[in-house]
Amino acid sequence: MQDYDVIVLGTGIKECVLSGLMSLSGKKVLHIDKNSYHGGESASISPLEELYRRFKVPGPPKSIRRGKEWNVDLIPKFFLATGQLVKILVHTEVTRYLDFKVVEGSYVFKAGKVHKVPATEEDAQSSDLMGMFDKRRFKKLLHFVLNFDTRNPRTHQDVDPEKTTTRELFSRFDLGQDVIEVTGHAIALHSSESYLDQPCLETINRIRQYCESLSRHNSSPYLYPLYGLSELPQGYASTI
Repeated sequence: MQDYDVIVLGTGIKECVLSGLMSLSGKKVLHIDKNSYHGGESASISPLEELYRRFKVPGPPKSIRRGKEWNVDLIPKFFLATGQLVKILVHTEVTRYLDFKVVEGSYVFKAGKVHKVPATEEDAQSSDLMGMFDKRRFKKLLHFVLNFDTRNPRTHQDVDPEKTTTRELFSRFDLGQDVIEVTGHAIALHSSESYLDQPCLETINRIRQYCESLSRHNSSPYLYPLYGLSELPQGYASTI
């Protein structure tokens, strides 16, 4: 009988990160899962027939052939190129076992139309998400955010990041409602309007991370595992 320092049950992303970090620190890890696939609730289901069995519905339709060519993520999740999860993947060297694809772009639905979120200066100039004067104000906001340093009050421009609300910050730059919506939801990735009345530091950090991720690959800030999210737990399994 073998002895282990750590036993991890389940192969969801959190469990796999935990087992990878434990293994990297020199622990002997046993990682097990009751399912026949990696990933838990974040699994990539293949072949397609397995997806239908999981949800106990008949199918797939006969018109869909070669079920092995399908790979369906139960919970699709994009990664910011400079996000915390990507940093953990690099630190644990799991990236040796993964292939990532840069997501070509992100889009918003507004006023009955689909708009591409600008990723380059050319995109910004041609985008109709903002008017000409709005674009100038937005550029000033980005310049402020990218130069902002919590340790250097000279970069704060009289903004107290712990007290000034995001609404007040946007008002300082005279941002219109269209710009606020794009900035808050498509760039800072807030899921509700409550952030507007919270201290602005988190929003500043989110905008900065988006911009840093965008600069990493130029065309988009987002990465996605080439063969689905289950590549992450399988990659961690290879490190143990």
